[in-house]
Amino acid sequence: MNTQLINSDFNTKWIEHLALEEINMDETGIVHINEHLDPNLLLEESSVDFMNALRDKFEVYSTVFNEYRGTHKAGSSIKIFKISNTINDFMLFRNSLRLMFSRRANDLISISFLVNGKDLFAPRLPNDDDRIASAGHEIRAHVGPFNKITWRFGGEVVDQDALVRHYLSEFIRNSAR
Repeated sequence: MNTQLINSDFNTKWIEHLALEEINMDETGIVHINEHLDPNLLLEESSVDFMNALRDKFEVYSTVFNEYRGTHKAGSSIKIFKISNTINDFMLFRNSLRLMFSRRANDLISISFLVNGKDLFAPRLPNDDDRIASAGHEIRAHVGPFNKITWRFGGEVVDQDALVRHYLSEFIRNSAR
């Protein structure tokens, strides 16, 4: 069977890790017999993957927005920055508004606006009464049967495309001059 075909159709990272772990076990003699039962390593990997996927989507859509918007006015472009001293936190920046995505823990991602470098507030949601309810939104990991990890907001499973569309729309509308 063609391994390139398999890799394009399936997420094979877990089986590749298992094979490398077995090679390492043969070389070192160290056996990790219960590692697959502990969700902490899976949560770490899942949170990094989730944040990377979000950043990739934001980069694509921001590039398209910037191309359509052009450079008619200084500060009209959306810029994406990695946050230093973190694994993969990032922020969008435009006209003194920042949209921050931070991994607070392996099972927690926070999303918030930062205005003028000091005021933190939560983006609006449908059915909000336009008041500032909190300092941000939280996306939490849920570990289900067989260590299946889903990311949830308010108890509901998150669709990454819907999340990106909502927050990018909110960011663009709030950062327009």
